[in-house]
Amino acid sequence: MSLISFLQQHEGKKIVFTNGCFDLLHRGHVTYLNEAKKLGDILIVGINADESVRKLKGPERPINSEKDRAFVLENLKAVDFVEIFHEETPKNLIEKIKPNVLVKGGDWPIEKIVGYEFVTSYGGKVFNLTFVEGHSTTNMVEKIRS
Repeated sequence: MSLISFLQQHEGKKIVFTNGCFDLLHRGHVTYLNEAKKLGDILIVGINADESVRKLKGPERPINSEKDRAFVLENLKAVDFVEIFHEETPKNLIEKIKPNVLVKGGDWPIEKIVGYEFVTSYGGKVFNLTFVEGHSTTNMVEKIRS
């Protein structure tokens, strides 16, 4: 199903949006996504395309392809829709979705979250959610290497 069809099908619902690489899914991701889902009716997750992840994280990433990352996220009970974006930021995707709520992990100051100004301009809410210390993809990669 396309994003436009999904949005039309769920018109009138409170939409929560978040984004990230979600390369190696871990407890921190699942905690965060469950928390995000509680803020609305529908949770849409934007994931960075493979080339975008390489620009952000380096040439050895992503470990899992964008299709595999999307598949895993789509099969979490908290996630209602996954959209892959190819730009370095989800700005265009946020503007297309026009979410009621925009969220990122607690390691992001609210004013620095991409889409903050756009979402707040029409009365939407922006939150940074719980960051689970010690749980990150980078930590997992380092542990595997050692």
